[in-house]
Amino acid sequence: MKQTALAVERDAEHGREVLLLVTLEANVDAPRAPVAVNLVLDRSASMRGIPLLAAVQAAQALVERSSPRDYLGLLTFDAEPEQVLPVRAMDVPAKAALLKALSRLESGEGTALHEAVERGADAVRRVLVPGARPQVLLLTDGEPSVGPSNLSEFKTLGARVVESGVVLHALGLGRHYLPDILEALTSPSGTGFVHVDDPEGLPDAVGSLSAELFGEVGSDARVYVLPSGFLELRCRHRYPARVEGDAMSASLGSVSQSFPRRVLFAGRPVSTEWSLGVTTSFVEGSDTRRGPVSVTRVDTDSDPGRFVRAVSAELELVAAEAAAWKSLGRRQQSAAEQALESADLALYKLARLGAPEVPPQRHLERLADLRRIVERRAAQPQALVMRRAHSEASRITLSRIGPALPLPALAPWKSED
Repeated sequence: MKQTALAVERDAEHGREVLLLVTLEANVDAPRAPVAVNLVLDRSASMRGIPLLAAVQAAQALVERSSPRDYLGLLTFDAEPEQVLPVRAMDVPAKAALLKALSRLESGEGTALHEAVERGADAVRRVLVPGARPQVLLLTDGEPSVGPSNLSEFKTLGARVVESGVVLHALGLGRHYLPDILEALTSPSGTGFVHVDDPEGLPDAVGSLSAELFGEVGSDARVYVLPSGFLELRCRHRYPARVEGDAMSASLGSVSQSFPRRVLFAGRPVSTEWSLGVTTSFVEGSDTRRGPVSVTRVDTDSDPGRFVRAVSAELELVAAEAAAWKSLGRRQQSAAEQALESADLALYKLARLGAPEVPPQRHLERLADLRRIVERRAAQPQALVMRRAHSEASRITLSRIGPALPLPALAPWKSED
């Protein structure tokens, strides 16, 4: 496992600030872990047509990627969840049966999303696959109509799923998904979710999920930071973080090939004599590995320094963008305009920094869309706002940023840790 920690001291709005970026990256030749995943697929009326077709295609692509050492199952749901096929090894007959079941799916009525996630997690954690963590992949537009529908109930469910030992992933489909619910479900797992509006964006989205699920080499990754000479230290990414004595820890989840895990901390030093002690831990196979990571101080205008600052600018951009969408949903036009201005400023910073690892191009189309809505105030903004708000934030704030995509592939509402 390649591990780095870069620290930059700079002038900030409220005085001097230190940015610490810790990265965990799997070696390309590291053996991957087997997979144990229950596919939970929404076939409700709101998924009818292109969303259901996209969900089926995504599931089929993942099944095709599996090997006999991997375990997959299928649960579908409308108003009632049904475990169509149990979680089992993907030998030739089992893989054929799963592909056949997917090809025959039809849409129904109602969306028992809460119960489906509960049952899907319960089914996969009853199967022990040595070396594999039980996981659920939810494919849905996230619009519950049967059972619990309150956001707090989904936050509680997401936390309960993680406590039971199951990791939850999600793929949001179509333009009518509810990002708040998907974020509430996946945030406790530290996974975030991918979203695509249409079939054109599906290959990239499935590619990201596939590389993540079938490329895992380490799990339960954690970063511990012990500051000295600081007034405060905070975690900028939205990983589960907590104070442990004099240190702060952040839980990053799994580390997969092609998907480095990054987490940014920001602190206010009391003098130039500051230090940061960084330790990481992760599970590799059946072993827990823990050790210190050397912190390298880099100049603000060096290539590594611009990279760290670009990660910070991108987080500012996403936070401002999400605030603008929320303000629109509350019909707070002035607040939306101010947030959009902040997002534009952050995008300008990002472009000026020119860090190739954090390309600004992937934000242009989405911010242009937001700008049009702010300026025109669509006739029914609430429906649009609630369904388009956090898809990018879900990935960036959870640091799922991977290699830069070519410009023609900017259509998906995603980025990649």
